[in-house]
Amino acid sequence: MGDDSEWLKLPVDQKCEHKLWKARLSGYEEALKIFQKIKDEKSPEWSKFLGLIKKFVTDSNAVVQLKGLEAALVYVENAHVAGKTTGEVVSGVVSKVFNQPKAKAKELGIEICLMYIEIEKGEAVQEELLKGLDSKNPKIIVACIETLRKALSEFGSKIILLKPIIKVLPKLFESREKAVRDEAKLIAVEIYRWIRDALRPPLQSINSVQLKELEEEWVKLPTGAPKPSRFLRSQQELEAKLEQQQSAGGEAEGGGDDGDEVPQIDAYELLEAVEILSKLPKDFYDKIEAKKWQERKEALEAVEVLVKNPKLEAGDYADLVKALKKVVGKDTNVMLVALAAKCLTGLAVGLRKKFGQYAGHVVPTILEKFKEKKPQVVQALQEAIDAIFLTTTLQNISEDVLAVMDNKNPTIKQQTSLFIARSFRHCTASTLPKSLLKPFCAALLKHINDSAPEVRDAAFEALGTALKVVGEKAVNPFLADVDKLKLDKIKECSEKVELVHGKKAGLAADKKEFKPVPGRAAASGATGDKDTKDISAPKPGPLKKAPATKPGGPPKKGKPAALGGTGSTGTKNKKGLETKETVEPELSVKVCEEKASAVLPATCIQLLDSSNWKERLACMEEFQKAVELMDRTEMPCQALVRMLAKKPGWKETNFQVMQMKLHIVALIAQKGNFSKTSAQIVLDGLVDKIGDVKCGNNAKEAMTAIAEACMLPWTAEQVMSMAFSQKNPKNQSETLNWLSNAIKEFGFSGLNVKAFISNVKTALAATNPAVRTSAITLLGVMYLYVGPSLRMFFEDEKPALLSQIDAEFEKMQGQNPPAPTRGISKHSTSATDEGEDGDEPDDGGNDVVDLLPRTEISDKITSDLVSKIGDKNWKIRKEGLDEVAGIINEAKFIQPNIGELPTALKGRLNDSNKILVQQTLNILQQLAVAMGPNIKQHVKNLGIPIITVLGDSKNNVRAAALATVNAWAEQTGMKEWLEGEDLSEELKKENPFLRQELLGWLAEKLPTLRSTPTDLILCVPHLYSCLEDRNGDVRKKAQDALPFFMMHLGYEKMAKATGKLKPTSKDQVLAMLEKAKANMPAKPAAPAKATSKPVGGSAPAKFQPASAPVEDSVSGTVEPKPDPKKAKALGVSSKAKTAQGKKVPSKTSLKEDEDKSGPIFIVVPNGKEQRTKDEKGLKVLKWNFTTPRDEYIEQLKTQMSSCVAKWLQDEMFHSDFQHHNKALAVMVDHLESEKEGVIGCLDLILKWLTLRFFDTNTSVLMKALEYLKLLFTLLSEEEYHLTENEASSFIPYLILKVGEPKDVIRKDVRAILNRMCLVYPASKMFPFIMEGTKSKNSKQRAECLEELGCLVESYGMNVCQPTPGKALKEIAIHIGDRDNAVRNAALNTIVTVYNVHGDQVFKLIGTLSEKDMSMLEERIKRSAKRPSAAPVKQVEEKPQRTQSISSNTNMLRKGPAEDMSSRLNQARSMSGHPEAAQMVRREFQLDLDEIENDNGTVRCEMPELVQHKLDDIFEPVLIPEPKIRAVSPHFDDMHSNTASTINFIISQVASGDINTSIQALTQIDEVLRQEDKAEAMSGHIDQFLIATFMQLRLIYNTHMADEKLEKDEIIKLYSCIIGNMISLFQIESLAREASTGVLKDLMHGLITLMLDSRIEDLEEGQQVIRSVNLLVVKVLEKSDQTNILSALLVLLQDSLLATASSPKFSELVMKCLWRMVRLLPDTINSINLDRILLDIHIFMKVFPKEKLKQCKSEFPIRTLKTLLHTLCKLKGPKILDHLTMIDNKNESELEAHLCRMMKHSMDQTGSKSDKETEKGASRIDEKSSKAKVNDFLAEIFKKIGSKENTKEGLAELYEYKKKYSDADIEPFLKNSSQFFQSYVERGLRVIEMEREGKGRIPISTGISPQMEVTCVPTPTSTGSSVGNTNGEEVGPSVYLERLKILRQRCGLDNTKQDDRPPLTSLLSKPAVPTVASSTDMLHSKLSQLRESREQHQHSDLDSNQTHSSGTMTTSSSSTANIDDLKKRLERIKSSRK
Repeated sequence: MGDDSEWLKLPVDQKCEHKLWKARLSGYEEALKIFQKIKDEKSPEWSKFLGLIKKFVTDSNAVVQLKGLEAALVYVENAHVAGKTTGEVVSGVVSKVFNQPKAKAKELGIEICLMYIEIEKGEAVQEELLKGLDSKNPKIIVACIETLRKALSEFGSKIILLKPIIKVLPKLFESREKAVRDEAKLIAVEIYRWIRDALRPPLQSINSVQLKELEEEWVKLPTGAPKPSRFLRSQQELEAKLEQQQSAGGEAEGGGDDGDEVPQIDAYELLEAVEILSKLPKDFYDKIEAKKWQERKEALEAVEVLVKNPKLEAGDYADLVKALKKVVGKDTNVMLVALAAKCLTGLAVGLRKKFGQYAGHVVPTILEKFKEKKPQVVQALQEAIDAIFLTTTLQNISEDVLAVMDNKNPTIKQQTSLFIARSFRHCTASTLPKSLLKPFCAALLKHINDSAPEVRDAAFEALGTALKVVGEKAVNPFLADVDKLKLDKIKECSEKVELVHGKKAGLAADKKEFKPVPGRAAASGATGDKDTKDISAPKPGPLKKAPATKPGGPPKKGKPAALGGTGSTGTKNKKGLETKETVEPELSVKVCEEKASAVLPATCIQLLDSSNWKERLACMEEFQKAVELMDRTEMPCQALVRMLAKKPGWKETNFQVMQMKLHIVALIAQKGNFSKTSAQIVLDGLVDKIGDVKCGNNAKEAMTAIAEACMLPWTAEQVMSMAFSQKNPKNQSETLNWLSNAIKEFGFSGLNVKAFISNVKTALAATNPAVRTSAITLLGVMYLYVGPSLRMFFEDEKPALLSQIDAEFEKMQGQNPPAPTRGISKHSTSATDEGEDGDEPDDGGNDVVDLLPRTEISDKITSDLVSKIGDKNWKIRKEGLDEVAGIINEAKFIQPNIGELPTALKGRLNDSNKILVQQTLNILQQLAVAMGPNIKQHVKNLGIPIITVLGDSKNNVRAAALATVNAWAEQTGMKEWLEGEDLSEELKKENPFLRQELLGWLAEKLPTLRSTPTDLILCVPHLYSCLEDRNGDVRKKAQDALPFFMMHLGYEKMAKATGKLKPTSKDQVLAMLEKAKANMPAKPAAPAKATSKPVGGSAPAKFQPASAPVEDSVSGTVEPKPDPKKAKALGVSSKAKTAQGKKVPSKTSLKEDEDKSGPIFIVVPNGKEQRTKDEKGLKVLKWNFTTPRDEYIEQLKTQMSSCVAKWLQDEMFHSDFQHHNKALAVMVDHLESEKEGVIGCLDLILKWLTLRFFDTNTSVLMKALEYLKLLFTLLSEEEYHLTENEASSFIPYLILKVGEPKDVIRKDVRAILNRMCLVYPASKMFPFIMEGTKSKNSKQRAECLEELGCLVESYGMNVCQPTPGKALKEIAIHIGDRDNAVRNAALNTIVTVYNVHGDQVFKLIGTLSEKDMSMLEERIKRSAKRPSAAPVKQVEEKPQRTQSISSNTNMLRKGPAEDMSSRLNQARSMSGHPEAAQMVRREFQLDLDEIENDNGTVRCEMPELVQHKLDDIFEPVLIPEPKIRAVSPHFDDMHSNTASTINFIISQVASGDINTSIQALTQIDEVLRQEDKAEAMSGHIDQFLIATFMQLRLIYNTHMADEKLEKDEIIKLYSCIIGNMISLFQIESLAREASTGVLKDLMHGLITLMLDSRIEDLEEGQQVIRSVNLLVVKVLEKSDQTNILSALLVLLQDSLLATASSPKFSELVMKCLWRMVRLLPDTINSINLDRILLDIHIFMKVFPKEKLKQCKSEFPIRTLKTLLHTLCKLKGPKILDHLTMIDNKNESELEAHLCRMMKHSMDQTGSKSDKETEKGASRIDEKSSKAKVNDFLAEIFKKIGSKENTKEGLAELYEYKKKYSDADIEPFLKNSSQFFQSYVERGLRVIEMEREGKGRIPISTGISPQMEVTCVPTPTSTGSSVGNTNGEEVGPSVYLERLKILRQRCGLDNTKQDDRPPLTSLLSKPAVPTVASSTDMLHSKLSQLRESREQHQHSDLDSNQTHSSGTMTTSSSSTANIDDLKKRLERIKSSRK
């Protein structure tokens, strides 16, 4: 008994699994109570029971099972995780509950199933229930049917998919069990309730008695549309709304979820397709040609029987259609004609849109056959053409229909009009655009005037239908000339029309609920429902709202489409007015006089025909005044122009009167409602005067005004015909000139090209050269709009003329037609009209092409020619093809009807003779160009066969086929190709050539499309098989195409399509899909309306910037991943498991289905620390092996068991790699959500990943690396620091992978190493990578060496461990490696070090063999020649690093910040001055840093001190650093708070987190706005500006591209930044602190922002840009004028150098410079002219005059000249005294330029020359003695070169240099090696130190900061060594020099203006000096922060060391200075206290 009750103590979940039924019962009861208590659906409690719910429902004890079912129902209803159990629980219910005898159990089972459907798991439930129908137990079948019925009844047909149920219905009706049959009957009735007659065809096969019973039941059903009574969770709000409506007034009907009313299943979709081609009688084609009509009839009857099948399988029906068409067209027996028509009807109905490709051939034949009078024939033909219409679009057959409209036979005309009327009924406003309506209306308008009444009636009906479909506004413009009677008749017809869409009201489309779905297959896309397919059953029957049966473009919402079609023309009232005016009746002269006298003064009318010209002139003046004052509505235009035309009218002899007259005409046309009637009165006179010298311009003006009033096309046509009907050549040429101009002003739309061409040809043949010239000019303008096709019309002109025309066309090539400037205001432009129809893209392009005259060539395609093409002899076939080519060539442009040619050419595409195949392809290419867009209708029968040729084995044939396909696609667009199954059928063929070419083509075309037909999904299964094709090229092309397919179909659909793949394939494909998802480009932006298809989970990824490389778009891809992947990891696997669960005994299945919700990593407090201790204490194995042994794996497993979810651990340590992939997928999903867990188990995760590095499977490795990238990005965001244990057990194994043969993997590993530097110091990474260089794998060695180079480049020499010397020696060993790649990598790395560290490298690398040394020297020399390009690339590669300069105050990782600055430096150095970047780093490695840093801290505390008294501290620092070092701790003690707070806040401004940045900016703004506090910012201005423009750069590059960020946030951040800056630049004292480099970068940032088009698109963007404008003006006015001018000059120079920079950018920089020039008169005295002139000199050196003149714009050279001119004007001759900073003035282009300017400005040249002599006779001396100097220098360099006299030579050079400071020794050094140059420099410096050190140290000259930076000599000592390289002691002057540089770096001025001795001490001159960029300063700031931190930690240690090392370096000469310094320091300290 004790045993029995023991279970009472167990927890609930264990009771539920207990083997005692009582225990289980108790467990279920308790669980039920628990479930009812839990209120939170996301509570972790639910997860505990996740694996047990299946047990609940499948319990073996019936009583217990009941309780289990109750608990399960509550669980499913309330737990958010319940969805995961769907498959297993429902299958349990089906197999173990539905067979129970208890009704209660069954009820609960059904309830559980319905509850699963409610929680959105309908598909899975339905799948299990349908499986249940295959059970052998009838009870189960009945219960399953009942469940499905209830589900359908409650949830409706949107949720329950009917197609699979209907498929099994016939089988259920045949069941032996009555219960099953009865239940089947009930469900059939229920289905009928939802889809009505669509259910009939699939049930035709069941027993007739049953069918009859069903019919009886169906009749009883209510007719109203059913509504669901239960809703999914996501629809519950809808349910509530419904209830409210019902309670309000029971009118749920009106509330309208109309979607429910639309039947969703089309009978056609439910049918199985029947294949009939093979069933045709074998002798069918012979019989159909037989002479006896009975035989022909037999053949047709056989076909008739076959086509009665309601759904036919797709195939090649071309021959059958051709045979039937022949019977319809040519058979004499009318019975057979009717029979053939019926067969065609059957084919069209059965094939639906697959028949569309044949429609074009058949339509003309049927229409022409309407000449038959017999009613049964006519009826058959009507049915046939109506059925065919539904398979194609009106657009496609419009050409054929319109051609028949001109037929003389009235019956044909009548029937065609009736057909048009019926077709229109199927259209909506959007599918009947203006472009289509126009030609139809024109043709029908001819018919309403026909003599035959039946033709007229039919035309009225068609026009009435059109009126009904698109509304009056759209049709009225075409009915302008129709008289009232006829108009009323049309309206009357319109009212009677019943549209297919079931709406009677004319503006049907305007109603919101009505959503026509134009695409027949597009319906599924429109509603987003999987089942909604097309409803184009031939008889729409009782369907209340069948979607449109006419295929059209992509689905469009009814409303916009309707507005586009109906509203556009009429809404513009001016257009409406014009339309009314057009038909203004002609008034008699008398009426005109009356009307005119009412508005004109009486005298005016009397004097019109006065004989005195002066009176006439006066009269005209009065006339003009009267017209000017008249109101538009009151102006009788016709009357007024009649008055003007009155005698003498246009024969007026006085030119003044004539000019006035013409001017008045223009006024009337502009101001009044001017009609064509009025225009005709005056145009003749205008054309007559257009050639008049005096009046010509006025005549042109008047014509332009008339063109604006009456539209250019009409006016142009009138004017041209008038001009060419007279003989005056002047008038003709001027008319042509006017027209050329008018076309540019009005645009080309609507112009009649044909009419022009004939007139132009007349003009070209004119004898007068002026007329010919004007004609050619007009052709040039037309060419802009028409394009190359224009030339075809003139090919038969004389060669001389043709060459002139070609020359004109050549001129126009590449130009874009100007945007129309006129004709817009008065009339809604045609673009608006057409654009809104949604067909705009077509219209725009085809407009012109449609106007070209097309030749009909069908009569030339004779049967002889066709038989020739099909002849057995290839020569005859070739002849036939040659003939075809000739016909097409001759015709130029052809009509789409080409008879039998398509079938003939199609046969030749698979000709055995490849030459003929190529010839056929060429013909098809020609055909596409000749036929233009009309080639669309041949895509299916000719285009697809061309694609088949892509599978040819011959390369040239494939290339020709591809060219042809492209030529076709250019004309047709892609829609026709992608529609239907043809393309997918091609892809299905297992031909590698075909597959790779086709996929390549799709990959090229798909990205350019805005939308694609839904049929694209049909290609996906074949795309997946291509991904696994044996051929590597096919696989690659498939992978390339994958993202583009996904772009249109969305990730969800693509992932779903993998369902049918084998499990192994599926996983691989899903992995590829994931990858593609990251690369998926955004769709090309559609015009304003574009709404992307809802694609569920993949939507976020869709908007990722296309450019982001995979590894860097992490931030973009982390978010969207979880959804789809969860579906994959959990959903998919759970399905798989249920399948296994059936076969495996229950115990294992339990294991399989363990709880997978909840966290995957469990946080164990101090777990990681404990593991580290264990490893240190050797309690466990240290993670160190060459290959992982079992004990390591076991140990890791044990360690993981406590902190990793059990099920995940099983996946991680599974023997099959697929499971590892799954584990990684889950880990990626949980990365963001479980940051703490991940960090807590990081050591274990990394160890597990090292095991994966030893796997051989690439997919796992790729996935692991992908995970690592995400992981390290997360760690860096979390500011985590990798522990030593984690690093040592992971990095060495990662480095092994850097040597992988696969490129992708190597790249990934490098990316990970890069990211690791953000969480682990680079200096500690160095030894690991160094270890990697010892590998046997040469690839690994090379990659490691490259990575070392990158580290040194990014972080400077400090990373080299243990010491730079040792490290470099090891690297240098590899220069002699046997592998070329390794040698190169080693050389590159050392060159990188050289770039950072200079010649010191040679000392550090020790001795090398001669060969290695020469290689190295050669490489160094090469690298010096070209400015390095690498750094920029790296900056791009690692954008992550920029983000980490956030508010990381504790500077846990110093890497990123340093890295940032150095990389930016390098990027800066790209523009041609590599030295700058290298120099920066060198000083920061000197121990002197410490002094500088300490002073930095002083400055933080006392801003004024920094600002004003720094010289006291800086001047005397002549001592080596030890003494200062000893003092440093005190500085730290006294560290004040204000400055550090400001530093901290400023560091947050550049934060990657928008909110952090905004908070920081707000704080700074508060300080700046209060005058008393603003001073605190002093000394921090540069730092603040740097942070600000880094933030601007971050927004520009990162935030703006991030789709997930709210743009409002960004605008807010911009406002804060701009507001702050404006506040700052209003405080002049602070504004002046900004240094040149910082201002340059700031201006760069601001101008870039002004040009950012993305900002303009935002709502408040314009406001931001206006504020920036204001800010820029403030910066220009308030900054230090020298600094800002200098910055702008450098910025202009950079922007002109940078190829990527936009011309707009340079233009804005120049505008800023112009503003500065305007300010110069006021600011000239505060400007340091020497610096500015130096900048201009550098600018002119980089851009000599010749180079500037080559610039596209002339602005740069003008700007420079203006600036210099202004300076000269303000300064006069004195300006030449300000060239002190320029070396080699004689060679300076600037000096020459200034001298020239002075000469111009000074008349008395004498005074100028006096000045010259006074000022610098020495200069003349220099010039004269130049030759001597050269010899002298050559002598010196000879000495230096010889071994014996080196010292002496150097001394002489030093003396000489001192004496002639201007001497240029560059030419002598230039040709020597790098080594020799540095040797000379070093020697000179040593001498300088010896001599200068003993005497007084000269104060530095007034050299600009940029000069200083580049002139810094190569430092002689690295961090630790204080002595000189030569072992001599270093004089303090060296330190002083360095210090000066540091000061300048921080924006302090070393100079005293008056004291400007020549710069003698420095030798190294840059090639192009540069500005000390603000990033250098950032670098220095960061190193200050870093060093001060380190110093604080090691102060004791440091002071000891420095004492010992210091004693050596103090020299007697500097003791006085030291004492002096001590005193000053004491002073500072006391003043602080």
